Amino acid sequence: MIEEAVAALRAGRAVILPTDTVYGLCALPGHEDVIYELKGRDRSKPVALLAAEVDALVAAVPSLDRSLLERYLPGPYTLVFGAVGVRVPELPPGAAEVVREAGVVAATSANLSGGPDPRRVEDIPEEIRAACGAIVDGGELPGVPSTVIDLTSGEPRILREGAGHLPE
Repeated sequence: MIEEAVAALRAGRAVILPTDTVYGLCALPGHEDVIYELKGRDRSKPVALLAAEVDALVAAVPSLDRSLLERYLPGPYTLVFGAVGVRVPELPPGAAEVVREAGVVAATSANLSGGPDPRRVEDIPEEIRAACGAIVDGGELPGVPSTVIDLTSGEPRILREGAGHLPE
């Protein structure tokens, strides 16, 4: 399944991966259009860059502050720096290997825009599942999305309450 998911990503297709919070709809950067189309998502809402390690994020976006990233990540957070949102979730086996092999993926929840966050593969709308190049089933997940924290100004500002709490 790992090889199939990586091949689908490299072919420009979307894949479904479990994270530490909900199921994600992922594509390689540059192929985000497939995510927007499948979800019916407004293109003015950016998707996050998701990596298996902080090092991979810094390699993809060298302007990111490693010490700030390491304060929150890995964990159930999406960090916003200007127009860029980033995540390093605690990925389940299978998903971790796919993301590690891909380096960085563009990701958002695997639901229709505005729909409920999927805890199980069965919760993902059939039209999304059918259109994806691969699905990595990680069983039932917590179902609470990541906490979104805006760090653009340096002071943390919570944009969406979720699974994570601000560290001390």
